[in-house]
Amino acid sequence: MYRVRVFSSCLVLLALAFFVGQSTASLGDHLPDFKECVQVCKTENCQNGNSVLPLHHRLLLWTCPAECDYTCQHVITDKRVSRDPPMLTPVVQFHGKWPFRRILGMQEPFSVLFSFLNFAAHWHGMSRIQETIPAWHTLRPYYMMFGYIGLASWTFSMLFHTRDFPITEKLDYWAAGASVLYGLYLSVVRILRLDLEQPQYRPTLRRFWTALCLVLYTLHVCYLTFWSWDYTYNMIANVVVGIIQNVLWTGFSIFRYKKYLKSWTAWPGMIVAWIILAMSLELLDFPPWKGLIDAHSLWHLGTVVPTAWWYS
Repeated sequence: MYRVRVFSSCLVLLALAFFVGQSTASLGDHLPDFKECVQVCKTENCQNGNSVLPLHHRLLLWTCPAECDYTCQHVITDKRVSRDPPMLTPVVQFHGKWPFRRILGMQEPFSVLFSFLNFAAHWHGMSRIQETIPAWHTLRPYYMMFGYIGLASWTFSMLFHTRDFPITEKLDYWAAGASVLYGLYLSVVRILRLDLEQPQYRPTLRRFWTALCLVLYTLHVCYLTFWSWDYTYNMIANVVVGIIQNVLWTGFSIFRYKKYLKSWTAWPGMIVAWIILAMSLELLDFPPWKGLIDAHSLWHLGTVVPTAWWYS
């Protein structure tokens, strides 16, 4: 229903991601001071390869040039902050990202931490499903798949925020698209009870709906992989699919609450509202506080409670 990122249909494309790159330029990249700093650093420190780096950085595939880039980002940022008044927004982005402070070699440590909390929420939720929903229940496989996609999705999120490479970025984006689309898939299955075998139209409609979602996801990944790694398209596609499922869940909650007058029947709509508020943090993009916490990481934090709530 939300960022619980069926990407199994296109895993065969995974290897191709290594050959499709995307470089994002930002204001910080063009600063003469930054370019000079990086060049001097590489000349003075990178003659002996990566041996100067600590082991845990090398294990996370940090290289000497990448280390110089990271160091110079903060050298230049610290100079600008000390020199310019706050209203001039001295903190700028480099390579399309804010200058975060690493912890244990992780580029965005709090996004990693909050992604792990979402992973844990799914793990615990799946345990609840196994304990409380009998194996014969026709919706159980759909709920379990929801959990498996969530686990994989947040794993890719942790990888991406630990180290930003073209392959980790693609896995994160593909998984996010899968989670959003599976949320729509699940909402239709649950609301129309397509999991049931009677009446006869339901199995046919379920197969059609499953095939349609798989085709749409395949086309989505193929477009991003072979045609254009288009951030704007990717955002619009996820927002449109997300809005449709949010409307479905909200309408479903209103109908059920009017029918049964039980508070729990309104939970899907309330969870949707929470998710919308959490996602709105993405519109409030700001430089990371203390170089650690930004709007994107807070969005990840904001999805932990509704994820756990969903399994209730």
